[in-house]
Amino acid sequence: MEWTGARYADRPTVEVHTWIAASPTQVWALVSDIELMPRISAELRSVEWLDGRSGPAPGARFIGRSAHEALGEWATTSHIVEYEPSRVLAWAVEDAQHPTAVWRFTLEPRDGGTLLTQWMQMGPGRSGLSFAIDRMPEKEQKIVFVRMREFEANMTVTLEEIKKLAESARTSGEASL
Repeated sequence: MEWTGARYADRPTVEVHTWIAASPTQVWALVSDIELMPRISAELRSVEWLDGRSGPAPGARFIGRSAHEALGEWATTSHIVEYEPSRVLAWAVEDAQHPTAVWRFTLEPRDGGTLLTQWMQMGPGRSGLSFAIDRMPEKEQKIVFVRMREFEANMTVTLEEIKKLAESARTSGEASL
């Protein structure tokens, strides 16, 4: 990720992608299993569906508990805002209309496998990062840049892990973990 000089209000985004030698249906089984994510994420510690849900659906909500060395521990409520099985899963963090972040997985059939993309947008709602910016406004661009680089690195690892799981399930003939 190159220096952009972006500020929080710019709603900066990060996108990473990988090609997986497995069908979109096989990859979707992993992507849509939010309970898998804490096992492959550097920050996300646990997730829990709310309102009696057991999986993603339009409007479904879940709590995510995270931890970061510099930011501490926190919990957020996310709302599923896009849901197209085997194609798109997206959630808005905290307020669905004015989120602190939006996260999205997109799956595309490509070359006999799946192109998996993970994208995130910071803001526009205030987040934990906003407090660091409030304390050091002169460093806002650096704070945003460093956090976006962390997101990019963590998302790259997440996609690598999903790729490994999907491809190993495919070779062993299993559809899931």
